[in-house]
Amino acid sequence: MIIRYLKQFKTIYASLFVLIIWYILHLIIKSNIIPNPFQTILVFIQLLQDDLLIHLAVSLTRIVFSIIIAVFCGGTIGLYLGMHEKYDLFFGPVIYLLFPLPKIAFLPVFMILFGLGNTSKIVLITTIIFFQILVTTRDSTKGLSREIFYSISSLGANKWQIYKHVVIPAALPKLFTALRISIGTSISVLFFAENYATTYGIGYFIMDSWTRVDYVEMFAGIIAISLLGLFIFKIIDYAERYFCKWALLEKKDSALF
Repeated sequence: MIIRYLKQFKTIYASLFVLIIWYILHLIIKSNIIPNPFQTILVFIQLLQDDLLIHLAVSLTRIVFSIIIAVFCGGTIGLYLGMHEKYDLFFGPVIYLLFPLPKIAFLPVFMILFGLGNTSKIVLITTIIFFQILVTTRDSTKGLSREIFYSISSLGANKWQIYKHVVIPAALPKLFTALRISIGTSISVLFFAENYATTYGIGYFIMDSWTRVDYVEMFAGIIAISLLGLFIFKIIDYAERYFCKWALLEKKDSALF
């Protein structure tokens, strides 16, 4: 019964666990550096009626645009390279070289090329997600058995039908996994990028509170960026349940044994 409730209310359980640890640290340290979590939550709610909601909206917009561009471009190129070995042999080494590079190092370059506004930050986040999606979709497509293609081709399927009924469904579950991994990194990088040449964004809000030595507002900003990540993760979970119903059924069946 306990396991069932934990699965059903896992977000609430995790939130309560973090709040308890936070409050214990507040009592142990006895410093304004770790403010009272309940006071911080009240300040967070008050700030939402002020300008915190604008900072959240700006950061969310940057992330959403980056996800859309990266998934479309990275997914399309990854599927194509996975299906065409000769092109993958040519571009594969380039991807292998660029993929492990820390993309945050290119922030000054992007700011010079695309300006100090939103564009440079969106390009940076897009680049991070793009390579993760590209490599994942390419590898998942290359891992498909040739017998599957022979079978569906013998039934008279054309190239579009092969993509629609075999390649894309096979790549989607791993694509969502890659998206979750890259989102965590992207939000961290966005926090860093929003400290340069901007006056809006949750990263700017947190660091501005830190410079003003307002630790309650700083932690309210940390709550905000945490909720931003949680919101995006929930959207990804919902999309996965909608587009990958068969994969979830397989997980449930395997869990029974």
